[in-house]
Amino acid sequence: MANVKKTIHGEWSSRFAFILAATGSAVGLGNIWKFPYITGANGGGAFVLVYLLCVALIGIPLMMAETMLGRRTRQDPINTMEILTEEAGADKNWHYLGWMGVAAGVMILSYYSVIAGWSTAYVLKAFTGSFFDADPAVIKDIFDDFVSNPLRLTFWHSLFMIATLLIVVRGVNNGLEQAVRYLMPSLFGLMILLLGYAMTTSGYFDGFNFLFKPDFSKLTGDSVLTAMGQAFFTLSLGMGSVMVYGSYLSSDISIAKTSIIIAAADTFVALLAGLIIFPLVFTHGLHPDSGPGLIFKTLPIAFGSMTGGWFFGVLFFIVLAIAALTSSIALIEPAVAWLVESKGYSREKACTQAGLVAWALGLGTVFSFNIWSDVKLFERTFFDLIDYLTANLMLPVGGFCIAVFCGWIMHPRHSEQELNLGRPLWFKLWMLLVRYVAPLAVFLVFLHVVGVL
Repeated sequence: MANVKKTIHGEWSSRFAFILAATGSAVGLGNIWKFPYITGANGGGAFVLVYLLCVALIGIPLMMAETMLGRRTRQDPINTMEILTEEAGADKNWHYLGWMGVAAGVMILSYYSVIAGWSTAYVLKAFTGSFFDADPAVIKDIFDDFVSNPLRLTFWHSLFMIATLLIVVRGVNNGLEQAVRYLMPSLFGLMILLLGYAMTTSGYFDGFNFLFKPDFSKLTGDSVLTAMGQAFFTLSLGMGSVMVYGSYLSSDISIAKTSIIIAAADTFVALLAGLIIFPLVFTHGLHPDSGPGLIFKTLPIAFGSMTGGWFFGVLFFIVLAIAALTSSIALIEPAVAWLVESKGYSREKACTQAGLVAWALGLGTVFSFNIWSDVKLFERTFFDLIDYLTANLMLPVGGFCIAVFCGWIMHPRHSEQELNLGRPLWFKLWMLLVRYVAPLAVFLVFLHVVGVL
């Protein structure tokens, strides 16, 4: 019989609420900013096909595993791993997996908030017509001028962090759940509206074919590992968010079904972003492989020259800001939950302390683009270093350890109780993927990002 413990933070009111929240955690800048530009850099359709396969074989099993860990204990990630390590009679060092997830969430939020602040600022820039009839040189100057001002970046970083904390401080039902009930439908609605416009452009079918017509001649070993890494990171795995959201999930809700729905919704948003962005890129003769600058340096050129560009530019950056907000509340929740559970803090005090740490750490990212741009450690700016530590080291290690813990350390009977897959064959398939496929895949990603492969 599955455990019937209760979390002190409250539970999601329904499966739909959990799906919205977990999808909101997964859907973020990685879908709308990163996925299109890495797809463009890796040849399009063939890369997308590999990415979808990786989501199915790696992302979903790991999401099920992390959700299961949280629900079994009804605790924050740190306490979860301490309890489950003791339950399994395992080496006590396994509990550091919880600490790493919480730390990764705060560290990611610190720079995520800065980039999200750019998105928010660009809503205003699009609204005031800054991109109207601007050529690439002018758009580049707008971006360079924006990031060169530390006070301006600090303002937008602070504004976004405050918005995040105002939601999280209200708790699970009144804060997180209510926010995603409005934000996620708004996100989908605005993206469908943008897709409607993209379908009217002359480059729509070029964009569609680029995204969905595989050309395997453009697929390299590096592309496969990049797709594998994106499939893992896009679902917010290894940073404590899924685990803590799982701890708020009622025991009568299927982890497997919800994980599949969440992965499908997250993938849908990523593909939708591609269907919105690539037609604009091809219509205006821009380059799909523009890299990270695709959103802030390339797309504004299209918005500045197309009919209705003012309106659709505003909509696009609002979508980007909403996606960032739904992820940011998930990034800080594990730290807040731990402070409440282990330190006895009120939710207000926990949010203030965790938020201040993330905000102060974010100043390093702010300064990386201006007054500290020449300050480097291991040949990386502060922003590059913290991004590398989290995305390239902490998250792959976290994902690998979650797979190993669930597949080899945790008692299979306990996993089977929580997952409740109905048929033994499904549980055996999940165990096969978690024990062998996911660890190997994540290990290969890790070797790739550290330059071994």
